[in-house]
Formats: sequence, structure tokens, C-alpha cells
Amino acid sequence: VQLQASGGGMVEAGGSLRLSCVASGRTFGLVDMGWFRQAPGTEQMFVAAINWSGDSTWYADSVKGRFTISRDNAKNTVYLQMNSLKPEDTAVYFCAAQLKLVPNQASAFDYWGQGTQVTVSS
Repeated sequence: VQLQASGGGMVEAGGSLRLSCVASGRTFGLVDMGWFRQAPGTEQMFVAAINWSGDSTWYADSVKGRFTISRDNAKNTVYLQMNSLKPEDTAVYFCAAQLKLVPNQASAFDYWGQGTQVTVSS
């Protein structure tokens, strides 16, 4: 399985960005996909996840109400719509996929994409 993330960039506080993650290869068997982020000098942090059917989602408390995860299975793509961005959202964002449903634990994800930088200026 290969994951390709895109959509990062630089925005001012209060702005929006949409990240995309395209899955390719042997995607059969994947049960969910998620987003994590890591700021310099900090540990990787769970952001959001969505199951393969799209009817269950999970969010970190810090992004609830501001971020929305969704998916388009026809395109094997997961999106992270980020609104009302804050400077503390600045980080490298990674998408990931897993074979067993443990949606908020990075160690439980089996496949990872490259990161995409999100920078929010104050």
C-alpha cells in the first residue's frame, strides 16, 4: 500500500486548508485511514480517522468542530478539511492506514505516507 499526501501550505490564522491522501496498491483489507501531525520537538499526535465505509469518524479534542475528515472510495482518497486554523496547528501532517481498527494510536497503523507541511501564521 502506498499513501500520497498533498495539500499542505501556509495560511494565516483563521484560514482553511484541505489535505488529501490517495491510497494505491493492495488497499483491500484496510479498515481505516487517519491523519497524524508532528510539530518540531514534539511527539506525533493523532488528529482524525475514518473507517473504510465512512460512517465512523474519530477526532482529537483539539480539532473537534474545526476539522472534518471524509473519504471518496471511488478515488481511494481521504480528505482532511481544516477550518479556523490556529498557529498551534502548525506541523507536518501524515496520513496513515491500518489493517486493524485502533484509530487513535500511531503504533497501530501499518502504512504511512510522506508528510505535508502545514504552517499557520498569527
